[in-house]
Amino acid sequence: MDKNTFTGLFLIMIIIAGSFYLLKPSDAEIKKEQERAHLDSLKKAGKPLPATTAKFDSTKAGKVLDSAVLKQPFGAATVGTDQLVTLENSELLIKLSAKGGRVYSVQLKKFFTHDKKPLIMFDGAGNSFGLNLRAGDKYINTNDYYFTPSAPSAKVTGTDSTSVTMRLSYSPTQYLDYVYTLKGEGFKVGLTITPTGLDNVVANSNEINLSWAANPNKLEKDMVLERQYSTVYWRTTEHDVDYLSEGKDDAKEIADKKMQWVSFKQHFFSSALISDQGFTKSNLAVAIDIADTTHIKQMKAGLVVPKSSVGNFPLTFYFGPNKYSTLKDQGDKYELEKQINMGWGPLQYINRFAVLPVFTFLQQFGWNYGMIILALTIILKLVLSPLTYKSYLSMAKMRVLKPEMDEIKEKVGEDNPTLLQQEYMKLYKKAGVNPLGGCLPLLLQMPIVIAFFRFFPSLFELRGQSFLWMHDLSTYDTLVTFAPLPLIGWTHISLMCLLMTISTLIYTYFNNQISGATGQMKYIGYITPIIFFGALNGYPAGLNYYYFLANMLTFLQQYLIKFMVDDKKIHAQIQENKKKPEDKTKKKTGFAAKMEEMMRQQQQAQTKGKK
Repeated sequence: MDKNTFTGLFLIMIIIAGSFYLLKPSDAEIKKEQERAHLDSLKKAGKPLPATTAKFDSTKAGKVLDSAVLKQPFGAATVGTDQLVTLENSELLIKLSAKGGRVYSVQLKKFFTHDKKPLIMFDGAGNSFGLNLRAGDKYINTNDYYFTPSAPSAKVTGTDSTSVTMRLSYSPTQYLDYVYTLKGEGFKVGLTITPTGLDNVVANSNEINLSWAANPNKLEKDMVLERQYSTVYWRTTEHDVDYLSEGKDDAKEIADKKMQWVSFKQHFFSSALISDQGFTKSNLAVAIDIADTTHIKQMKAGLVVPKSSVGNFPLTFYFGPNKYSTLKDQGDKYELEKQINMGWGPLQYINRFAVLPVFTFLQQFGWNYGMIILALTIILKLVLSPLTYKSYLSMAKMRVLKPEMDEIKEKVGEDNPTLLQQEYMKLYKKAGVNPLGGCLPLLLQMPIVIAFFRFFPSLFELRGQSFLWMHDLSTYDTLVTFAPLPLIGWTHISLMCLLMTISTLIYTYFNNQISGATGQMKYIGYITPIIFFGALNGYPAGLNYYYFLANMLTFLQQYLIKFMVDDKKIHAQIQENKKKPEDKTKKKTGFAAKMEEMMRQQQQAQTKGKK
């Protein structure tokens, strides 16, 4: 090897050695390559990849984010931290949420749930209250934006009042305020929505579209009955009060009338929104989620609110009990008490103007509510006693006349029912007996009986009141409990309902003895109480207690009337009536004339059929 070859090889070795040294990867690069190889192996094996984090310049990124957000309407309010602001007086404990500036929850401090827990009407994210606004080409709902509260809490007592402002800012000089006002006592909360400097930001600033939704909490013992008496009510400025279906999903749009208030009515409590100016357009809805065991229903209202003459939107909330006197105290111009369903047609007038005043009068004596119901039943029976007497007397006449009716039936036979009825009518006419005399007094009493069926379940005063073994007269009492029965779903038997049914069966037995009922009519009277037992087993103990008392007092009335009615005298009077000559000049009543004409036509039709 010559000198030149050796020198060349030596230089090549130096270059190779230097390359290994200079091109050697750093420790970080080696670690990165190892991690990459590990990830490749995980991918090939189909295993989940570990989470990774990346470093970035937070200052630079924050400036970019802020710039993008600020270009949106109310962009600065899209991010924030939710906080709850407490607003409290002697009746209410209200929590306002910074997100949406809305009422987050309402607790009625002087009331409790059926299991003695704090009574919170609604709470949580399932409830919303927001304005639907169009700012530029973007639609927003304020329920999704963060408001800034003027104070962390406010408590007021006595005759004082306080307020808290929740502000949604667009700029330092442009903002939307929710001003909540609360007096020291009462169930009303004022809400004044005041926009400032937003006329060029928000389209159509002369009115606002308000969306309100709530999922009221279960408060009572029986979910079925609570749902049955809960729905959305409203009143128009023309004094019409109406409501959505209580038993199924329902919705309604009202555009032809102004509405003064909308109420999310629960069985014994309500959340109402009132506008003195009226809502110009409304969309209302109610829905039931049977699988939800903590909320009774889903209630929604979309309302259009016009601007007042001073440039704001004044509203008022009512959060309180469905007690007739309390609702009436909120103002006669609102008629909030009409959301207490007293029944349809004439039934509501019986309850509102007769039963309720008597009940209110009896309350002033400070008696237990079981004794008040007893006194109310006695008064009712005394008022209806003339009708009861006439009914008993008429049934006694029919009982005395029954042997002669049996003779006619044996003579005519049962093959010709039309002729049989004609002969009966002739007998009634001669004897001076009205066959419907026993039914008509009972029919006149029926509206009152049905009116009580609606009165007691709606009566707030019975809530939580005990009597004897009944711990709460506003719900069912329990004799035994068991697993849900197939088809009907019963989980209990009510003792008071059972006593009511037994007393009705006994009453039916004695009533049949008085009237002399036979055949199918005799047994129908026994079937009806069994049907009522199935229907009323889940109804309030106060209602079944009233029906039980009514039966017992009817027994007493009939026992006393029995001494006043002599069958022998009735029979003698009937025989005297039969001897009197028929007064052909006497005009027949419309009912009797129609009955005779109908029977005559039936008889003619049967005669032609035989020919």
